[in-house]
Amino acid sequence: MAGLRDIKISSRRYLPARLLSVRFARSGGPGGQNVNKVESKVDLRLALDEADGFLGESDTRRLREKLANRLDADGNLQILSDEFRDQSRNLDAALERMESLIQGALKRPKKRRPTKRTKGSNERRLKEKKNRSRIKAMRGKPTD
Repeated sequence: MAGLRDIKISSRRYLPARLLSVRFARSGGPGGQNVNKVESKVDLRLALDEADGFLGESDTRRLREKLANRLDADGNLQILSDEFRDQSRNLDAALERMESLIQGALKRPKKRRPTKRTKGSNERRLKEKKNRSRIKAMRGKPTD
């Protein structure tokens, strides 16, 4: 079985595996008698309070805001995985999902840099407005 591993945030930053806790439970769904005996469902949790030292206060706050619907009552980030029939694959899937969620939540959006319209596009816009105005004026009653 593959064990817990560090969560990679970027090429230089990571969260150590000791901040993670994992529990296993019986999974529902297909699997015959196997489903009643084997605990293949994975419940993976990350202690965000302890991760503060590795991430910094602002990044931890950002994770709490962006992933608020994935926090448990204690404020831990929780991921469930029961898509596979064996425990090790579910653990790998949960680790991958947690890694991608954290990376996505910590990614800062690019600042929008306002641009000017080009002279040509402005002229085309005004020309089209005049043309549209002329067409609508033709719909009215004729004048003497």
